[in-house]
Amino acid sequence: MTVSPQGLSLAAEFPDASREQWQRLVEGVLRKSGAEDVSGVRAEERLSTRLQDGITVRPLYTAADAPAVSSGYPGLAPFVRGGRAQGSVPGGWEVRQQHAQPDPRRANEAVLADLENGVGSLWLTVGPAGLPVEGLPTALEGVYLDLAGVVLDAGGETTAAAEQLFRVYQERGISPRAPWGNLGADPLGLTARTGDAGRADAAALEEASALAARCVRDFPGLRALTVDALAYHDAGGSTAEELGCSLATGVAYLRALTAAGLTVDQAAAQLEFRYAATADQFTTIAKLRAARRLWSRVAQVSGVTGEAAAQRQHAVTSSVMATERDPWVNMLRGTVACLAAGVGGADAVTVQPFDSALGLPDAFARRIARNTQAILVEESHLARVIDPAGGSWYVESLTDELALAAWAWFQEIERAGGLAAALASGLVGERIAGTWAARSEELAHRREPVTGVSEFPDLAEAPVRREPAPAPPGGGLPRVRSAQAFEALRTRSDRQLAATGARPRVFLATLGPAAVHSGRSSFAANLFQAGGIETVPGEGAGAFRASGAAVAVLCSSDRLYAEQGEAAVAELRAAGARRVLLAGRPEAVAGVDGAVFTGCDAVAVLTSTFDLIGAV
Repeated sequence: MTVSPQGLSLAAEFPDASREQWQRLVEGVLRKSGAEDVSGVRAEERLSTRLQDGITVRPLYTAADAPAVSSGYPGLAPFVRGGRAQGSVPGGWEVRQQHAQPDPRRANEAVLADLENGVGSLWLTVGPAGLPVEGLPTALEGVYLDLAGVVLDAGGETTAAAEQLFRVYQERGISPRAPWGNLGADPLGLTARTGDAGRADAAALEEASALAARCVRDFPGLRALTVDALAYHDAGGSTAEELGCSLATGVAYLRALTAAGLTVDQAAAQLEFRYAATADQFTTIAKLRAARRLWSRVAQVSGVTGEAAAQRQHAVTSSVMATERDPWVNMLRGTVACLAAGVGGADAVTVQPFDSALGLPDAFARRIARNTQAILVEESHLARVIDPAGGSWYVESLTDELALAAWAWFQEIERAGGLAAALASGLVGERIAGTWAARSEELAHRREPVTGVSEFPDLAEAPVRREPAPAPPGGGLPRVRSAQAFEALRTRSDRQLAATGARPRVFLATLGPAAVHSGRSSFAANLFQAGGIETVPGEGAGAFRASGAAVAVLCSSDRLYAEQGEAAVAELRAAGARRVLLAGRPEAVAGVDGAVFTGCDAVAVLTSTFDLIGAV
């Protein structure tokens, strides 16, 4: 039975709710939770979340929060809603898989398997960090180079790799107009990675410009330069810092290419921008939308016209969020990040295999990575709608705020003389280091949890082993991961297990029935196991001695702490406890050495515990 939409009033018979009404309802809930001073705007502040870059996410957005700047239409400036009117590509975005296998034959097997199962283009790491330059023809054997795009990432060997690729095209009789992809020249990105200013000097920019001129002349489907913002994200930079550095890089390349004789339209068409996609889906969506708006402004003032003014984007699931421990959770992170990249309008997406933090991915991990995209495109139909987040007051507001923050950072870099000068002076490195230090505090206090590592760890999990990957270029900006502090502690625990046959342990001294102490004992167990420290629950001095632990954590309710806490602490000390901690407020029991509680510095607690018990 078909129901006509005419006459369906939906919610029309209900009066419109005002923001003030919503605030009053929120105030009532907050008061019931024991909060004070929750009137009006104060209630919204309590429910707001502070992000990096000075951005605050509010609990409610209305039409009044919509930015004054229009997002426009897909395919038209400012390209916030997409660089093309028909979406990324017909049928969905470009599925791009990365390969860094140094053995050309094995790389070829993996490449062909990917292409036969849904991958549209290849991202090949060439040089010391991956496939040898001379192995490129072997790795591409059997690949239909007029159908599959090739993107190179060869660092200091970009020109040699490009020449090898050109030779392959020629030897196989590929029409010069057929190949597509990117040669991957990125002198400034290489400088950021290596700290070598010579990587982005005049000669390096001239070399990149020569490749761009050759692409314009001989291979119109190829782009020569990649604006790779991953170097700044991987170092711990914020979203606005990543965007601002990418803008500064793109502007530097426009200057170099036009100085070499290309028109501004030709120069802009030679660039592809690479950004990180994270499991923070709304920030990722807004980042990609903001990036297009920002580059549209650069293109406008530079005189770029037509399709060349639209930013081409390659989104890559974040290495910072990838974990070595419980790597299976990386599948979930990658799925959310891929979804966000697709919704955000990326032209090409790379889902890093779940085991990428461990070494070279195996066939199963690559299969999961490409199938993640296949499900989102083919089964979930995610690419059928252009800019599905467009019109959301929250997303539009977040896009606007990120764009403003990124533009301010870009202007600061330009005032410093451009990105090359800002890297050489330490401006970029110091700014990103400060951002990472602040985020590290959030991670250490578990205000930003890492599932499977800082929260819900599994000490009994079987380790996942992978063949080591070639070392990426280093010496410049660091490469960080959210889980690294906790994983370092887990590694310390593993060494203890290998050396003695047992992990470090603490005793959870429980008071009262399970219903009373289970909340805090479970919390304490989760915290210590996040650092690889086993927890042994029990009651009394005898159980403590039997545990073999040197540290005890008192776990119970505030009422029992008041009644039995001091006596329990004295009993544990008499039994040989070298440190007694409290799960809860430290002032609840006199005589304890410290406390563990929600928001405490878990990394500091775990490190000091390791040091106390003399773990390896």
